[in-house]
Order: sequence, then C-alpha cells, then structure tokens
Amino acid sequence: MSMRPSRIVLAAVLAASFAAGCNKQTTPAASPTTAAAASSAQCDLPPEQVIATYKVDGAEQKVTYGDLSSRIAPQLNDLEKRKQETLKRGLEGFVIEKLVQAEAKKRGLANEDALLKSEVEDKVAQPSDDEIKKVFDQAKAGGQLPAEVTIEQVKPEIVKMLTEQTKREKAQALFADLKSKADMQVMLPEKRVQVEATGPSKGPDSAPITIVEFSDFQCPFCGRAKNTVDEVVKNYGDKVRLVFRHFPLSFHENAPKAAEAAACAQDQGKFWEYHDKLFANQQALKVDDLKKHAADLGLDAARFNECLDSGKKAEIVKKDQSAGEKAGVSGTPAFFINGIVLSGAVPADEFKTIIDSELKKTK
Repeated sequence: MSMRPSRIVLAAVLAASFAAGCNKQTTPAASPTTAAAASSAQCDLPPEQVIATYKVDGAEQKVTYGDLSSRIAPQLNDLEKRKQETLKRGLEGFVIEKLVQAEAKKRGLANEDALLKSEVEDKVAQPSDDEIKKVFDQAKAGGQLPAEVTIEQVKPEIVKMLTEQTKREKAQALFADLKSKADMQVMLPEKRVQVEATGPSKGPDSAPITIVEFSDFQCPFCGRAKNTVDEVVKNYGDKVRLVFRHFPLSFHENAPKAAEAAACAQDQGKFWEYHDKLFANQQALKVDDLKKHAADLGLDAARFNECLDSGKKAEIVKKDQSAGEKAGVSGTPAFFINGIVLSGAVPADEFKTIIDSELKKTK
C-alpha cells in the first residue's frame, strides 16, 4: 500500500527529527517483538529471580535476572531508548495528523493533502544559483566531492537536497504552529537515565535544567547539532547548564585524539573555544592540525603539545565513553536533559518541548 502525500511529508519530518546521528551500532537492531519482550522482562522480573541454573563440579550455580541485567545493561538501555523514541515518534505523528486534518476542514479544503500542498509544497521556491554554489563549494572544501566534478554535474542533486530540506523546514514550522495553537500537552511518561554531569560545562550549577551531551568531534551530525545547542543555551540563559562528555566513535579515526586535545585545552581554560574550533574544522583533525588549532587560539604550545603527545588524557575520554555506554548511548550526538534522552541532530523545538515541560515542574 502506498503512502499518501501528507503521510510522506509527516514521515520525512519525523525521520529527520529522530534519526540524524552517527551510530556505532554494528549488530542488527532487535525486532519490535524482541524489543517488546526484553522491555517487558526488564520491567516484570525482580533482580533476585533465578532465570538459569548450571552445574560446576556437581555444584549447582544460579543466574539471577539481576546478574544478567548488569552484564547487558548497555544493550537493555539501548532497547529501552529505542522503545521510548518510537513511542514519541508515533505519538507526535498521531497528534499532528489529527491537527492537520482539523485545520484542513476548518479552511474548507478537500483534505489534509491540500493543506500541505498550500502551506508546504507551493511555498518552496527553486534554490538560487548562489545557494547551489554555496553547497557545492562547501562539499568541495570538505573533500566530499572529487576535484574533477563540476557544479553542473551535481546541480540536480543539490537542487533536490535543498528543496527537500526547505520542505521539511516549512512542514516543521506548520506543525509547530498547529501544536502551539492547539495547546498540545504530552503526558507520555519519560524514562530518565542517571548520567553523572561531570566535565566542562556552561551555565550555573544551580540551573533547573542540566543537559549532558555525549559528542564526537569528527561526527558531522554533532557539528550540525552544535548550532542548535548554542541556540538553546542562549535562549534559556541561566536556566540551563550544559555539560560536555566525550564519545568518539570507533570508525572516526581522528576523533579520539581530538577528544584528548580538547581535554588538554581545558587544562588551559579554553575548552569551549577549542571545542568550537574543532567543530568548525572537522576535516582538519589530525595531530598536526590539533596542535595548529591550539596555537591559533593562543594556548601555550609547549604545554599543549606535551599533553597531547603523552596521551595522558586518554583515560578521561575512556571514562566518558564508559559512562555513555552504560547509559545506553549508541550514537552521537546524544543528550540527556535532566535524564530524559534525546538522540541525534534534532531541531531546537525538540529541546524546547522537553525543557519547557521540565521548567513547568519547577514552578
């Protein structure tokens, strides 16, 4: 069965909201049935319940559910996170679809497709030559296109990408407006994960909202999320404390050393300046590049280079990774907003929904 146009737009917006991130998953995701069974077992079995026995030299040995849960805690957390995100995505889609239908009826339109055509598709202009050239130049500079490729060769793909991006943005704006007018309130219980908020931070310790971010300096989605996080921190001021933790992914070869370099910059009081520098130069993260970035920021070069070459910050990075894995992090960026999980390079509205809900509870 084919999807109707309105459902295609909605699915695209929700997919963009929930799936944009660098993932470290190397094993197939569990099926819904498997995930549901694991989640049910996680909720229903007491830690002391014996779930297996075996004999060693004639002596019976027991395995409790608590034993198993401790051993596979990261996998269980990941399953629970996926379940929560699926519920959120499904709820969001359900309500938005109803609101779009109601708005179409209110305007006297034939159906929701007519509304989406009017408010989304008809308002998407053809990308300008300057916009196309900007994307092309960025792709060339970032090494994403071979040197011999011309702008004319890739122009159709760039136009399609920019057009789809604009459609998503306009659809998101429409949906946000409809939710606001309808005073949409979400009562879906949020699973909270306890994550230690240690590391370089912005904002007062007394802030009612703490955002713990696990990130990878080589991950393009983390680079994209940086601007969103900056916007959130700026908009909420002293109500938000942002804590950064390292989670370099195994297939990003320069990420671990970049994380160590940021920790070295932290020793000289310039973590955030160095953090911004790395995300602005994600194609230049080799050791020599890392040292040049430090020099550009006016750090003590000898002290920084000794710190980086010694590898003494690797333990800090591993500690952060371990904490992230224990919390169920399987990709970057990953955020914990007062313990509520938000994964991927999601729009600022996703942060706002959670933060506003949390702030209401403090009044």
